[in-house]
Amino acid sequence: MIRAVFIALLLLAAPARAQELVRDFGPGSATETLRLRSTTDIAVLGPVVEAFLAAHPGLRVAYEQWGSNAMYGLQAADCAAGRAGADLVISSAVHQMVDLVNEGCARPYRSALTAALPDALSWRDELWGVTREPAVMVYNRDLVAPAQVPRSRFDLLDLLRPTESPFRGRVATYDIERSGLGFLFAFADSTEATTFGGLMESFGRSGAIATCCSAEIIDGVAEGRFFVAYNVLGSYALARARHDDRLGVVAPQDYTLVLSRAAMIPRAAGQPRAAAQFVDFLLSEEGRRALEAALLIVRLEGGDGAPIELPQASETLQRPIALSPALLIVLDAHKQALFRARWRDAFPATPDAVP
Repeated sequence: MIRAVFIALLLLAAPARAQELVRDFGPGSATETLRLRSTTDIAVLGPVVEAFLAAHPGLRVAYEQWGSNAMYGLQAADCAAGRAGADLVISSAVHQMVDLVNEGCARPYRSALTAALPDALSWRDELWGVTREPAVMVYNRDLVAPAQVPRSRFDLLDLLRPTESPFRGRVATYDIERSGLGFLFAFADSTEATTFGGLMESFGRSGAIATCCSAEIIDGVAEGRFFVAYNVLGSYALARARHDDRLGVVAPQDYTLVLSRAAMIPRAAGQPRAAAQFVDFLLSEEGRRALEAALLIVRLEGGDGAPIELPQASETLQRPIALSPALLIVLDAHKQALFRARWRDAFPATPDAVP
């Protein structure tokens, strides 16, 4: 009952309930259509879809891009109604995906490639981690002096501590009320970081901004409305930094959360075979190369590649977010209420941006 009420609240919070963007890939003459719902920007995952279709000429993909909370609510509703909606779902809000699997909303599939995944990236042959994306800090190179660039959460605290800090009102992060991914990252921090309480207090005292989504936050940093952004999904930040010299991207040296977007074939999928083929492609060598080119796989072991700033390869402490029933605690109604109340104390108002 508590879960049903929570899903209903999510649906009410997003009354439009429409996908953000849609795009069809592949020939109109294709004999099969795979309906893909994902929180991943079409511009980011699109080249990977095209690489998959190159080997499947009789298939087309109808891609729907959704916000995580709205997609979670829709998938739960489809599941409860036994309704065929998406054939494959890929979400960055992996705690929501674990819940859908736990509620019997997924169709099992097993292949040599899914079986080869480590336990942390596979659950019950129904959920698979297909990317590797760090949570990073992003800063404006023109506005933040090299000596001030935060390399850890402790550094960020130091920047916000002075009463007259120039960083007041110029630090941004996800609004956990609107972003399932933002909630997941913040909750993971609360269990990992001794700095979490201090960060919440500093965010509140310094007027930090909680806002909607990756693109909005990164745009704000590039344009100088924000000096630093905290806990941003690294794949999007690095994709922008490739073409925008104003942006610097840092993997925090105290620890770096690493997310693997979760893929699931819904129980009522109309094209489960095509969905399974796409899952296997994402896990294949060719698919991994395509994901790495799209910066949906980011390596934190140093060397050439994505322009991410690391302290030293040997010192990057990675904290992968495992796909497991332990994530269900993130959706516990009581814990969510307490966590959201703590968040609202730090962010009593969430203006879109500072002037």
